[in-house]
Amino acid sequence: MHRTVLERFPAGGPRGSRPAEEFAAARRREGVAAEVVMDLEQDTYLVVAPQQPADQGR
Repeated sequence: MHRTVLERFPAGGPRGSRPAEEFAAARRREGVAAEVVMDLEQDTYLVVAPQQPADQGR
């Protein structure tokens, strides 16, 4: 499955702060199937959404 990265957030945020989760929740309220995943190599949280397939009939 291909996914599009909507936003990146550093993993070392203040205690109790979850900006990636808040951003993803706001996108879900807009109808985007957003989720948060961890990029271990970059120590970053990514908010991702499924990539929409290109319209192949054009």
